[in-house]
Amino acid sequence: MIPPEKPTSRRAARAARDGATRDGATNGGQPEGGEATQRLEVPATEAFFLPPAPPTSAPTHTSEFVPEPERPAPSGFLAGLFVRHPRAWIATALSVVFVLLGTGSVFAGSLMAPEAPAEPNTAAPLVATSASPTPTADPARPVPAHPAAATALRTCSVAALAADPRLRTFEGVVVNTATGDVLFDRSASKPAPTASVLKVLTAAAALAILGPDARLTTRVFKGTEPGSIVLVGGGDPTLNAGSPTLYAGAPSLADLAAQTKAAWEKDSDEPITKVILDATMWDPADNWNASWGERALADGDQTRVNALMVDAGRSDPSRGSSRRSATPVADAGAAFAKALGLPAGVDIVPGTGKAGEPIAQVQSQPVKTLIGQMLIDSDNTLGEMLARVTSVSSGAGGTSASLATVIPKALAAYGIPTTGVVIKDGSGLSADNAVPPAYLAALMTKVLAGKQNLGIIYSALPVAGKTGTLKTRFSGDSAAARGLVNAKTGWIGSSRTLAGIAHSPDGSALSFAFFALGSNVAANAMTALDNLTAGVLKCGNNLSNN
Repeated sequence: MIPPEKPTSRRAARAARDGATRDGATNGGQPEGGEATQRLEVPATEAFFLPPAPPTSAPTHTSEFVPEPERPAPSGFLAGLFVRHPRAWIATALSVVFVLLGTGSVFAGSLMAPEAPAEPNTAAPLVATSASPTPTADPARPVPAHPAAATALRTCSVAALAADPRLRTFEGVVVNTATGDVLFDRSASKPAPTASVLKVLTAAAALAILGPDARLTTRVFKGTEPGSIVLVGGGDPTLNAGSPTLYAGAPSLADLAAQTKAAWEKDSDEPITKVILDATMWDPADNWNASWGERALADGDQTRVNALMVDAGRSDPSRGSSRRSATPVADAGAAFAKALGLPAGVDIVPGTGKAGEPIAQVQSQPVKTLIGQMLIDSDNTLGEMLARVTSVSSGAGGTSASLATVIPKALAAYGIPTTGVVIKDGSGLSADNAVPPAYLAALMTKVLAGKQNLGIIYSALPVAGKTGTLKTRFSGDSAAARGLVNAKTGWIGSSRTLAGIAHSPDGSALSFAFFALGSNVAANAMTALDNLTAGVLKCGNNLSNN
């Protein structure tokens, strides 16, 4: 009796199958997977999970294959599959994890790494992703079409000097004449009374209209009445009656009388019995500005502005400040009759009535010389006479009121806007004049450049501590500025002013205009102005506006 074989285990059955598969005869000599391979008929739902088929050749023993009793399967279809084929499930799970981890890495990389150009991808995406928002670029910052040029850092200050209480209400400006840079500004565009600094504007207007070589002419005509002569004033206040005079080179009344006598005696046998005084170059009654105050006559600051006078109406022609005449036309007539040698009591009357060509004439120094005489000693009468003659030559009649338009119009020739400029006279005596410091500084820059005959004004300006109205100024704390400042002074009850050119040791030339303003501003404000100017001179182009 042959004992029954032990039931074949699954491992033994698999080994038997593998051996048969490796044996070429089992598959009829076909390679693995050939058509002769035995096919198993399995249900479609378990095709990939059934156990391998039994070998095709019969075993050498006769016992039948007895499978191991099946273990109780976990409940549920998926659980059962996992128990029967754990390796397949684990491999599949690992693959899914790998895919998910890879996808996460790619997604993280897309956030961290710089964006690269996308390559064409025809395959279906592994994971659906939402579209990334298009980044919004920051709006471009505005860029100026013409970036501001670099500016110098200036560190020298005169703020304390400008705040000197003696200056009361202060206005001023300093400009580098070479660059046009405004280095210092205190209400520089605000018009204010200039006092005698206004004479610079009068001089510039006269140069523009009259020209530097024009002369003021005093003439004598025969009268239309028998025995009469007519003395015609031409607006020359320098006509000298014979006494020593302030005006070097002034025409002589004696010379005019000598010419007249010679011409009269040549053409007539009768004596001169009447002298007519013609001061109608402008209205003889229009000879005083109400804002001056009558004290100007007694103090010697001004005379009545008539076209005919001698020695600027001074009682002492050799002195700048000398009581002025209230009747300059009559005084001129009396002096002329005396020079002619006419008997006392001859008829001397105002009027007109000239006939024919002049029989005698004398002329003043040229305008350029008169400007020098006006500016160096701040001669008010010369200022008024030049302004009136400029008006006459402009066709405006020489009236006081005409100066408000005549002077600014003449100044337009220099290319500086006259905005804010108010003119009431030619001397600056009126507190109703108003000029911005900025305008004066701009004009002084032109004066220094010397074009359009303005160099005449520069040459005529007083020099600090040396000449004219600055001869006795700039001492003590401001003494370092002596000889280095060319400027015009001004002084009336409500203003102390100074404007001109400061030549700094650093080589820069600075135009400036300083006003100390206030009711009855004290005379010591001039010392404060000098100190401020010296401070500006020391700073030079390093002057700061702070």
